[in-house]
Amino acid sequence: MASVDDSKQFVSRPQMTSSMRSSSYLSDHQQYRSTRQPDAHHGIDTVVEDLSPSKAPSPKHFRGVPSEDAPPTIVDSGVNYSFSHPNCTPSKGASVDRLVATLIYKSKPKGAISPVPKSPIKGSASESTETLPPNMAPTTNMDAFPLEPPTQESEQLDHIYGSYISPLCITSFLHLMSTFPMPSEAEEPHSSHRCLDNQENPRVVELSFAPAPLSSYLSLDDLRKHEMIYRFEQEWNVDVNLQRESVWRRHPRLVVFDMDSTLITQEVIDLLAETINDPPNLAERVAEITHRAMLGELEFDASFRERLRLLKGLPATIFEDLRPVLDVTNGVKELIRALKRLGVKIAVLSGGFLPLTSWLAGELGLDYAHANEVVIEDGKLTGEAKGLIVGKERKRDLLVEIAAKENIDLSQVIAVGDGANDLLMLEKAGLGVAWNAKPRVQMEADARLNGDSLLDLLYLFGFTVEEIESLTA
Repeated sequence: MASVDDSKQFVSRPQMTSSMRSSSYLSDHQQYRSTRQPDAHHGIDTVVEDLSPSKAPSPKHFRGVPSEDAPPTIVDSGVNYSFSHPNCTPSKGASVDRLVATLIYKSKPKGAISPVPKSPIKGSASESTETLPPNMAPTTNMDAFPLEPPTQESEQLDHIYGSYISPLCITSFLHLMSTFPMPSEAEEPHSSHRCLDNQENPRVVELSFAPAPLSSYLSLDDLRKHEMIYRFEQEWNVDVNLQRESVWRRHPRLVVFDMDSTLITQEVIDLLAETINDPPNLAERVAEITHRAMLGELEFDASFRERLRLLKGLPATIFEDLRPVLDVTNGVKELIRALKRLGVKIAVLSGGFLPLTSWLAGELGLDYAHANEVVIEDGKLTGEAKGLIVGKERKRDLLVEIAAKENIDLSQVIAVGDGANDLLMLEKAGLGVAWNAKPRVQMEADARLNGDSLLDLLYLFGFTVEEIESLTA
């Protein structure tokens, strides 16, 4: 009996006969999970599909390489990606007039709520650096429409929203730009921003936006000097540097510096005067003339000759004695190193004295150095100068000459200075930068830097702090 039962049990086992086989191994042996029965509760599955067994679709098995007879099943994930973006290159034949605003927060002493303009103290250029006087707008000329006359000073907002460039500061600036008339056929305004130094509490933010305000109504030069921009800077304690986005902005080829109060923190002629004890008030007299010349109240050429005559009789060795006294501005050495690694030519055009200017240029590794050459007889200064005085016209002409010699277009030239005698040089360059400058220069320059380090100049090229550290390493 046991053997019969075993036989019946063996016969009843399932077997795959030849009639049950197909020509596809995958079809014969594939496995799939049966359709899951819906849960007892009313879930999302019962909303998006009917999973009842009677209506469950039969599974479609993959039968090898996709073909017309057996196409692959394509499932739409719902994700859609487009290459089109407002910051992409425009379509063929079109152009985008995009502006870049580099906002740099002006840090101030702890506990200070509003900046207090400094009164010039004679004898030190660093001490005589001024901010714009209260209630002083970029223009008071009512004919210079659409510029506006000065109004009451605005309340500063950075101490409320943070001592850095806050999101509300960026929003406020974009709202300000949207108030200017736009071209009639321009695309919808769009913008993007980058924190160049710190994501959490940025001191430097680069904003790119388009379209730019209607140029026939407001040119870029007028926009830079507009009362609303000035007001915004005062409210948020920032410098707003507006540039037109172009390849030249990111790739300058020549940078020209003033020397006194720019590459160094002092005025050399004042240092020379301080070495003279007779008459006792000579240093103060020279500093007064220097200060007025930098403000633009005196013509530089005449004021320089007047000060030089007061230095008559100084020993020629005084220039060597002053070398250890020169205080190089913070960030200059790192900036020069970065510019040279970028292949940028560097020049110093000084209204000071050639012996010190040439020495400093050699120490810093500059390519060009121009300054005034004094007459020396019997080892002493005669109080006279040779040739042309390196004043505002001569600085401008030298900038053009150096650019031509190096075959550099002026659009790729940057000039940096602080005084009125630098204005023509700043105007001629593709970008003129006022460095901790006098009020008139602050108002007329293309860009303004009022920080602690001249290395901030690299932010105007669009470099991030990581890139700057790589260049200065």
